[in-house]
Amino acid sequence: MEFDVVSPPDESVRQAAEERHAQLTKPLGSLGRLEELGTWLAACQGQCPPKPLSRPRVVVFAGDHGVAAKGVSAYPSEVTAQMVANFQAGGAAINVLAEVAGATVRVVDMSVATDTTADGKKVRRSSGAIDVEDALTEDEVEAALAAGRAIADEEVDSGADLLVAGDMGIGNTTPAAVLVAALTGAEPVAVVGRGTGIDDQTWMRKTAAIRDALRRAKPVTADPVALLRTVAGADITAMAAFLAQAAVRRTPVVLDGVVSSAAALLAEELAPGARAWWVAGHRSTEPAHTLVLEQLDMKPLLEMDMRLGEGSGAAAAIPLVTMAVRVLTDMATFADAGVSGPAEDAEAPEEEPADS
Repeated sequence: MEFDVVSPPDESVRQAAEERHAQLTKPLGSLGRLEELGTWLAACQGQCPPKPLSRPRVVVFAGDHGVAAKGVSAYPSEVTAQMVANFQAGGAAINVLAEVAGATVRVVDMSVATDTTADGKKVRRSSGAIDVEDALTEDEVEAALAAGRAIADEEVDSGADLLVAGDMGIGNTTPAAVLVAALTGAEPVAVVGRGTGIDDQTWMRKTAAIRDALRRAKPVTADPVALLRTVAGADITAMAAFLAQAAVRRTPVVLDGVVSSAAALLAEELAPGARAWWVAGHRSTEPAHTLVLEQLDMKPLLEMDMRLGEGSGAAAAIPLVTMAVRVLTDMATFADAGVSGPAEDAEAPEEEPADS
């Protein structure tokens, strides 16, 4: 599958936003990264001042992973379907955080092991056990890519002006870690984290699964679609296409934790330049997430030691995006408020004539 060329956010609008910040009733730069965030959003929208956010949207991609049967998680696989139902009922952390942030939540079943009543984009029941077999067939990887792209189009066409890709799937940090290791050259022990809060024995099993899957991934590392087919899964594959298509459609994204950020690495491969349309919502405690942020050259907005997934870290950062936009739209300029701006450099006094 090929994606259309990604055009960058509007640089002239970014410069206009920077110039506007210089006229607002504050010292230039005094709001720090809020100013950078606002100029980025203005450039993404192509207008200054930017429009206040009206429809932030979180899309949670759900899927089970065959590797979970190897004992890599603290929770059983049936929790995935149970949590999908919890999202739909509004009882999960992402529901609470999104509501506070002014966002809405959509749940998509890409490969949950049992049937659910979530959006019908299902590619298969559970992805393959990536330490010993491919996650998807060739037809399935294409179907997952098409679904992710279609979901992005649906959301943008419905008016979404800020997107978040969330994840739900027991065992999904294992394929995420494999993808990060494959694309950054890191060793398995450098990418494996505690995920759902695993103990040392589970950590060792997870490390072994990542090691074996990474061996299978290395021959196809240069081909993003083949890499997704081999060691990702339908949920992460769809997420990668969703992030790529959001950039094609000139829609800004707040990235979440290690799973969505691993998908982002692949999205940048699928649609070069896509990362200009993303900001990192937070840095999770998963070690692979820091490697992704370094690879994408992104500094997270929040450092809250979160590791839940679901889009929760990104949702927690949405209010910062809202504030950054409102600063540009609502603050008075020095001229509007009748406040003196920065003092101009005074002319140097004339030198006194030297004594004769």
